[in-house]
Amino acid sequence: MFTGLRMRQFERLVKVVRERGGNGPGGGRPWCLPPADRVLLVAVYYRTNLTMRQLAPLFGCSPATVCRVIQRLRPLLAIEQATRPADAVERWWIVDGTLVPVRDRKVGASSRNSRFSANVQVIIYADTRLVIAAARPVHGNTADAKAWLDSGLARHCEGVTVLGDGAYINTGLVVPRRKRPGRALLTGQEEDNPEHRRVRARVEHAFTRMKHYKILRGCQQRGDGLHHAVQAVAHMHNLALAT
Repeated sequence: MFTGLRMRQFERLVKVVRERGGNGPGGGRPWCLPPADRVLLVAVYYRTNLTMRQLAPLFGCSPATVCRVIQRLRPLLAIEQATRPADAVERWWIVDGTLVPVRDRKVGASSRNSRFSANVQVIIYADTRLVIAAARPVHGNTADAKAWLDSGLARHCEGVTVLGDGAYINTGLVVPRRKRPGRALLTGQEEDNPEHRRVRARVEHAFTRMKHYKILRGCQQRGDGLHHAVQAVAHMHNLALAT
């Protein structure tokens, strides 16, 4: 499917949207598309990043209808609030930030990727690569450490071992050992870094899978559009991995 999901996974997504009120309140003008097609439209939009005019003939409706469907359903596709598992303390979590090119000047900033981008902080499980939570985007020139501290994600990680790269020094996360001027690393410390890099690389693998949804390669939505897109893509990423 164009959504990147199998039929059973897509049906679970439709069920979640329906339970969250995706059919809308009763009365008023009915939608020209059934509920499953509306969810499909939003998922295809995130997967392909086609314009409204390109999507309209695919679904037999007007560009204005496509826009209304996306605006109405995009908050309902958000990742479900993860419940803290009983063995959370024994599992490793990983956090990292990724840059997403954007059009909205209020969301993005000129960044190290030489594009106007936003910084999105994401936490995953190290063993399953499932997304636990994603923060609201901040300007792309924001350092990862500051973006993490301001994101509010730390409350999800109390008592849990969370790995980060060298950009998260002095944030309470487990980061690679760093050489100090005039002081070499001890033998055991040198051996820790390759293992740390090997495990932490899994968050990069998760980002690669998430960016199969082309909305995260160049988001043209304004306001909360990128935030909703990240949440929805995280939800679909988890569905694709978990089932």
